[in-house]
Amino acid sequence: MRWDGLNVQSKTISVSRQYVRNPDGSLELTRPKTENSVRLVSIPQTAVDLLILEHDHHPDNPYLFPSPLTGDMYHPDIVVNLHKKILKGTGLEHLRFYDLRHTFATTALQNGVDVKTVSSMLGHFDAVFTLRTYTHAARQKQDEAAQTMGNLMDQVI
Repeated sequence: MRWDGLNVQSKTISVSRQYVRNPDGSLELTRPKTENSVRLVSIPQTAVDLLILEHDHHPDNPYLFPSPLTGDMYHPDIVVNLHKKILKGTGLEHLRFYDLRHTFATTALQNGVDVKTVSSMLGHFDAVFTLRTYTHAARQKQDEAAQTMGNLMDQVI
């Protein structure tokens, strides 16, 4: 991610570029593979504030989190290794870096964020795909709805 992808006023991050690994192992900056993958993702003010604080450490660098060794972007493999190191250092069990995306989606759905919003934040083609992928989260919300309706029925009967 680059600083020019952060809009402080609207509290959004633009997802419009990605690095892909070529067959020879080199990285190439491209547009995401689908138009749905190109999107603005809203972030909370707390995240904006933290990103601004981070920016103060390297105000002239175009990357949100530049490598302290090169000043360039982190290689994707390094990000995965840093994630593993953080988990190990905190005593947390192994969790793939990509699973953070699933954790976000599941937590959002379980806490009442509608599936269409979660789908658009993840860059999915449609909400049906999101529902199929996160059926377990939708199932929990159905159980909660059934309990709510059961409580209502108990009051009426």
